[in-house]
Amino acid sequence: MRKAMVGRIKNILMLQGIIIIYTLSGIMSKKASANSAEPVRFMFFVGMDLLFLGIYALLWQQMIKRFELSVAYANRSMAILWSMVWAVVFFHDNITIKNVIGVVLVMIGTLIINTDTSPQSGE
Repeated sequence: MRKAMVGRIKNILMLQGIIIIYTLSGIMSKKASANSAEPVRFMFFVGMDLLFLGIYALLWQQMIKRFELSVAYANRSMAILWSMVWAVVFFHDNITIKNVIGVVLVMIGTLIINTDTSPQSGE
């Protein structure tokens, strides 16, 4: 039982890493749009965006084998948290209390889905 829980936590952390890769593609898109007047920089950021999306697509296919689809997609909603973190770190955006409340609600919902103790298919 404990080994199964550790494996599930490991899978959830890997899934979050994949979601972080997905959100990094959004940063590359924004950087590309900010550099649209400079063709070389624009193409670099577009290329990085495509690279991140390609890596995400390959890893996502592997992860949905390990989770029920509804659980995997619920975890994808955590992209809101990571996007907000990147907005502050890379673009110095301001975060409002409404932003924080919204992210906390998403995190609570994701936590509820991840702690569902009903047996998963294939186990």
